[in-house]
This record gives sequence, C-alpha cells and structure tokens, in this order.
Amino acid sequence: MTTILLLAVSNLFMTVAWYGHLKYKSMPIIPVVFTCWGIAFIEYCFQVPANRIGYGRFTGAQLKIIQEVLSLSTFAVFSTLYLKEKMTWNYLVGFVLMLGAVFFVFKKW
Repeated sequence: MTTILLLAVSNLFMTVAWYGHLKYKSMPIIPVVFTCWGIAFIEYCFQVPANRIGYGRFTGAQLKIIQEVLSLSTFAVFSTLYLKEKMTWNYLVGFVLMLGAVFFVFKKW
C-alpha cells in the first residue's frame, strides 16, 4: 500500500509539473521550465522511494502499469477540473482498455 500511495502522490506532482502551466501560456518559457523542473524534483522524491519499496513485491512491469493507471486517472481528474476539458467517450474507452492491460500484467498465467 505504501508503494501505491507514494506513486499516487508522485503523479499529482508530475501532472502539475507537466500540465499545470498550460493555463498560463503568456508566461515566458524559461521560468516555466525551471518551475516545472522544481515540481518534477518533488515528484521524484516520491517516485524513486515508491519503486525501491515496491520492487520485489511487484515486478518492474507491474510497477510501471500501476504508475500508468495512476497517471491516467490523475490526469483525467486534473484535465476535467483544472483545465476544464470535457471527458469524452473515447477517453473513457481508452481508460477501460488500460484496465485490461492491468489484468494481463497482474494475472498469474
């Protein structure tokens, strides 16, 4: 559970770092890059320990798929609430297909 919680927090920071500046397109790019880099550093402070703690309980592929699902889930909420973008049916279908990927990665064959 610690791994998933740390990955969830890291995804919050990374989503803000990568997409938060999109509402401020008039800002000069250099300060935006450095601000985003600083936010991404905080993200790494959660991501790296999450993977170190989780590796062994989870495989590398499982850690990656967990991260991707959390990333897409975080972004779906972020884009809807912060960027005011509509969640369309094709986005939802894509997210459901990603859940299929989770099934295949975690299924014991």
